[in-house]
Amino acid sequence: MARSKVAISLDQGTLRRLDQLVQREVFPNRSQAIQSAIEEKLERLERSRLARECAKLDPAFEKALAEEGMAEDGSQWPEY
Repeated sequence: MARSKVAISLDQGTLRRLDQLVQREVFPNRSQAIQSAIEEKLERLERSRLARECAKLDPAFEKALAEEGMAEDGSQWPEY
C-alpha cells in the first residue's frame, strides 16, 4: 500500500512515552507506533458508530422483518 508522509506535533510527555515503546521494541519505530495507534482509534470509532446506529433500530420492527419470510409456505423455497 502506498504511504504518505505527514508531519505531526506531539507534546514532550507523549513523545517520551512513544520513544520508550520504540526503545523497548514494542514497535520498530515511531511511524509504526503512530500508525498502529491511529488504526486502533479509527476501528474503535467505527465500532462505536455501528453500536450507535444499531441502538436506533426498532427491535419489534426488525423481528417482524426477519420473520416475514418465515410465514410463507416452505415448499416454495428453493432446494439447497
